[in-house]
Amino acid sequence: MNSLYQALLELEVKSKFGALCTVVKTSGSTPRHSTSKMLVYPDGSILGTVGGGELENRIIKEAIVAINNLTPKLVEYSLVDPERGDVGVCGGQVMVFIEPISPAPLIVVVGAGHVGKAVVHLSKWLGFRVAVSDDRVEFCTPESVPGADMYFPCEMKQLVDQVLITDQTYFILTTRGSSTDIEGLPYLLKSQPGYIGIIGSKRRWAETTRHLEKQGILKSDLNRVFSPIGLSIHAETPEEIAMSIMAEILMVTRKGSKTSKKDNLTLNIE
Repeated sequence: MNSLYQALLELEVKSKFGALCTVVKTSGSTPRHSTSKMLVYPDGSILGTVGGGELENRIIKEAIVAINNLTPKLVEYSLVDPERGDVGVCGGQVMVFIEPISPAPLIVVVGAGHVGKAVVHLSKWLGFRVAVSDDRVEFCTPESVPGADMYFPCEMKQLVDQVLITDQTYFILTTRGSSTDIEGLPYLLKSQPGYIGIIGSKRRWAETTRHLEKQGILKSDLNRVFSPIGLSIHAETPEEIAMSIMAEILMVTRKGSKTSKKDNLTLNIE
């Protein structure tokens, strides 16, 4: 059992996915008792056991689905008559809770300037994993941007080959110019991250979209991008801008309201 808990800790440290399957209830004769546990990895490999045989085979399949959907599930099986679809002949019943284990959402900051550094600091404080990318190698180091979990000194278009992109991946483009966005954004749009936001004025984004549409990028894809990035709170300093950006990400990903709790006032976020 200690090795299983060590494996769970390793998932957290290495930001990996898995599913913890726990026998929560049994009745009659069953191969394993309540609290028996098994860790399932995305490739179907396991650590521990909840009973072996067809019972375990079905639970592994359910666990892989739970990992992919990031949704927990309670399953129950009879072990009486395999001819009617039961998973065994022990004579009992077993209930198993399948809990997907996923790393914290990942913030990918592209552009390690003043605002990018402030976003890294605030994101870590909020509990996100954070990656920094900049094609200027000297800007993309722990010395230049302390506190990030990962550093990718590369062009934006190369990120899709280096970062596992899921709906729990949020791209914040604090880049130095429209030309950088025009070159790299088409590659990000081919993936399905949970959020893409680009710093800059409305005019800069209009110029960027004009060039991308000429390249054949669909308007529906461009509409997935948040730009100008962040809630409109009249932020000025890098720290204030970072706060507006992270507030927008939380609003979008948590399906929050655009209204103030105080007197239900509508916020100006246009």
